[in-house]
Amino acid sequence: MMNEKRYIGNTREEEARSAYLGALELQPATEQVPVTESLGRVTAKAVQAVLSSPAFNCAAMDGAAVVSKVTRSARPQAPVRLVEGDNFVFVNTGNPVEDPFDAVIMKEDLIQDGQDLLIYQPAITWQHVRPIGEDIVATEMILPRAHVIRPFDLGSLIAGGISELEVIRRPVVSILPTGTELVETPEEVTKGHIPDSNSWMLKGLVEEAGGVVRRWDPIPDEYDRIKSAIAQAAVGSGLVLVGAGSSAGTKDFTARAVAELGEVIVHGIAIKPGKPSILGKVGTTPVIGIPGYPVSSYISFQEFAAPVLARLTARPVKDTFVEAILTADVHSSLKNKEYIRVSLHYEDGIYRATPSRSGAGVSMSLVRSDGIGIIEQQDEGLSRGETIRVRLLRTLDEVHERLTITGSHDICIDLLGDRMPINSTHVGSMGGVLAMRNQEALLAPVHVLDETDGSYNLHLLKKYFPGNTHVLLRGPGRIQGLMVKKGNPDGIHSIHDLTRPDVLFMNRQRGSGTRIFVDHLLRQEAINPEQIQGYEREATTHTTVAAAVAQGNATAGAGVLSAALALNLDFIPLGQEHYDFLVARDNLEDERIQAFLGYLRSDSFRQELEERGGYLTDDLGMILEADDVERSI
Repeated sequence: MMNEKRYIGNTREEEARSAYLGALELQPATEQVPVTESLGRVTAKAVQAVLSSPAFNCAAMDGAAVVSKVTRSARPQAPVRLVEGDNFVFVNTGNPVEDPFDAVIMKEDLIQDGQDLLIYQPAITWQHVRPIGEDIVATEMILPRAHVIRPFDLGSLIAGGISELEVIRRPVVSILPTGTELVETPEEVTKGHIPDSNSWMLKGLVEEAGGVVRRWDPIPDEYDRIKSAIAQAAVGSGLVLVGAGSSAGTKDFTARAVAELGEVIVHGIAIKPGKPSILGKVGTTPVIGIPGYPVSSYISFQEFAAPVLARLTARPVKDTFVEAILTADVHSSLKNKEYIRVSLHYEDGIYRATPSRSGAGVSMSLVRSDGIGIIEQQDEGLSRGETIRVRLLRTLDEVHERLTITGSHDICIDLLGDRMPINSTHVGSMGGVLAMRNQEALLAPVHVLDETDGSYNLHLLKKYFPGNTHVLLRGPGRIQGLMVKKGNPDGIHSIHDLTRPDVLFMNRQRGSGTRIFVDHLLRQEAINPEQIQGYEREATTHTTVAAAVAQGNATAGAGVLSAALALNLDFIPLGQEHYDFLVARDNLEDERIQAFLGYLRSDSFRQELEERGGYLTDDLGMILEADDVERSI
């Protein structure tokens, strides 16, 4: 066995892409297709009309074709009589208008007198007649080269006499998922196995870019099988994408296989995520090793596979970028150009970007995000308030329509998000308060205990939003407590049991309402947090805590009853609270806020909460002022 390199380089992204594209022979192939099957295809050359449209002078209206000079003397007091077949014929729209006729009088303006017509005003030459070539003249260009054919283009092509045309052949892209752990269906997932999701994402990206996909079944981590698959795929493909196996581990075989079959041009690029990307070729076929993590896979495709496909399809890469103000500090290394997922809030013509805290393996971070923020390699991070360039993952209209919610997490946000476009970021209640103070969201879900009187949330208005600038929208009441496994096998009965050495706790993040509540209880009971194993383990959502308990990664976790019920856990109640929504008074009439209020107050939303269990639904959608008295739940 040959000696394998167990390291990868760190080539600057722009240099890597330039070197790779320069080493490839990327000439689009062409083919003839029937015009009726050309929708969405890219023209290989300019298309000239074969026929004029219309191809003959024709009537533009139903009525009578006349000889215009015969009608010149017609007046209301002295009509001109026309005789059918002599100086007029009846025509319908599209009928030929031939000599000696040179005008059409609309049916509505005709006065019939027996078999004749009486004309009371003169017809102008070529009145209501479509001349030859009015729309298209034979030999004129209908479409230029490199044009993506649209539905209305088809009509003009056919009207211009085109029966078939030369288009860019869709390149065949072979996708080879690798990994012994991969299975094809959810039913096959067992411990140590995961469904092959990346290759399906790549398939969608390729098809969006105009390619035709040949997707292989997952290939185990066996060098000979991977090498053989790459060799086979390279024959007849315009591009080969090899999923995973691109790093420098003992089971990462892609770089070695490509090197033996052809050439590795770049392995290791100064980007994060996506550093292990492999840019190579076998013969003249480009082969790209795509990292295995979903976000890394997406970034690698966009930065290296998409430009290759753009050349093979003659379609330019069309990305939309916006400049946004960062709502948090973002740290990065001078070693890499960094791509971060962000949520965007649009207000008063300004975009604000909130970074996601998820890692490269979290595919849902792409689903939830509005764009990819770019931190250039020479920038050692960006500070809150600085501008970041964001490549959109949604259309501008979608970004503008979404209601930005930043603050505490609850399942009810998902239920509302099924009813209207919502962009939700989970940063805890106090993170939501900060977002509202900095105009980084339209709504902030909060549930913060006032330790002086045991009430919730109203004190936030007085403390952080003086001058009655903000109000609260009443949300559902919730029951806070400890989530434990079904049947409570570990015998957790109170917060004191968290100090036992056999108990592993899962907490919520600092600044969250649940964390504030738990800290309050510990102080009341004179319990030192350092006595609790796992107290510093933080989760950003109640469902993440519930999942940790359900999987045995925690003995108990802090959260709300609704999350426990959702994952079939037992629950030890510790207190009740209000989960409300902060909003600026000036934004109450915003269409997005009004829509949110409508759904919050709806019977269907109330019913769904009650069916899920764990919620109290009195006064949903009530507007609360700073001086209101907290209602008991």
